[in-house]
Amino acid sequence: QYKFRDLTIEELKNLSMTYPNFTFSMNTYTFKDGSQKDLLNFSGTVPVKYGNSYNIPVCLWILDSHPFAPPICFLKPTANMGIAVGKHVDARGRIYLPYLQNWSHPKSTLIGLIKEMIAKFEEELPLYSLSSSDAARQSELLSYIAKITEGETDMKSRSKTGGRNEGCSNKITVVGAGDLGIACVLAVAAKDVADKVVLLDLSEGAAKGGTMDLEIFAVPNVEISKDFSASADSKVVVVTVNSLGNAQTYLDVIQGNVDLFRGIIPAVSHYSQNAVLLVASHPVEVMTFVSWKLSSFPKSRVIGVGANLDSERFRYMLTNLLKAEVLAKDAWVIGEQGEDKVPSWTSCNVVANQTEAMDAHNSREKVANRAMEILKGKGQRSWSVGLSVADLADSILKDKRKVHSVSTLAKGCCNINSEVFLSLPCILGTSGVIEMVRLEEDPLVQEKLRSSAGSIHDLQQQLKL
Repeated sequence: QYKFRDLTIEELKNLSMTYPNFTFSMNTYTFKDGSQKDLLNFSGTVPVKYGNSYNIPVCLWILDSHPFAPPICFLKPTANMGIAVGKHVDARGRIYLPYLQNWSHPKSTLIGLIKEMIAKFEEELPLYSLSSSDAARQSELLSYIAKITEGETDMKSRSKTGGRNEGCSNKITVVGAGDLGIACVLAVAAKDVADKVVLLDLSEGAAKGGTMDLEIFAVPNVEISKDFSASADSKVVVVTVNSLGNAQTYLDVIQGNVDLFRGIIPAVSHYSQNAVLLVASHPVEVMTFVSWKLSSFPKSRVIGVGANLDSERFRYMLTNLLKAEVLAKDAWVIGEQGEDKVPSWTSCNVVANQTEAMDAHNSREKVANRAMEILKGKGQRSWSVGLSVADLADSILKDKRKVHSVSTLAKGCCNINSEVFLSLPCILGTSGVIEMVRLEEDPLVQEKLRSSAGSIHDLQQQLKL
């Protein structure tokens, strides 16, 4: 069942010669979505010097796309060992390393992975000895780890962050140090939204480009890190990463993003279990859905930036360019990002008779169509999306109860029966989406929303989560 069997066998032979204590077997691995696969795994110990010499037990699962995909790695503690949650290990024993994040065949190998594992464990020992009473409490966790499952939520784990975030009541983490990520950091800093901003730079190598400039000019209250633990206890986590692989089709591009999110969302969700996830990656509707599934967060705390920027621009144009301030008050851009987004209203003016109502409707449609035509030419640059992200984060952190058009779970709205995310007007606060605002009933708008929901759902069905 392994797609690159010969390459995998050759690498495992090299590994066995270098680390003969490892034993190999085939077992069933259960993924977060409940799907299962029979995968090759190997268990053994890696030698670590931390004052004394220690043998750290680990278990590595080899995916069927190896060596083009990194293995899934866990600690395998004995009954008298406790897991020391830190930069590279979560409470379940899942191991996170830059080497795994930046895995790329043929440069990346299992032997290279173990060497980095040893180096990182020598900086921060991942296990400690338990007292007899602690060992009893550890038994439930060991049973959980023995299942080697990913992303289960029936046991709530607690990070030992060492108090690194004391005094930070409003902390934001931005994941991804590309143009959009840096734009979000600068916009949040400029609007003084948070007490502290952490930029998680998941790129390979040392800080470069924009991140280097952030360090050089020392933007206040901004920390740049490559370790997921730096995001601990964030109130809002903004996800801006996009896969840069050599995909051949649009579906391949999205699947590349899904694969990228598998290594990000569970980690940031673990370190900030009460955060609101704010997704800015493309396509925003699908990636917000993926984030919801991978995080196991309630739907209210997983939000896409959606049409917030378009809605703000739309109302600005109605008020300042087209002098239709009355129409702008309850005007929104909703639905799917791109060409299929539509204007809508959350209320309508009461008029005396049907003729006046029809005239008012036609007049509104003409103005709205004109505004949407202007909107098409504006585009969305990194800095403009960054300002939109800061606007949303401000409403969440300060519990403003302000209405925004954001990507939220649309199931149950407009007779949509599938689990898809679409931009709809929502009241935002510290717990994310507090309430969805009722839209004016318009058959044409509802039909467009159902059409978008259908196409998004069909796309999601083709993805491997």
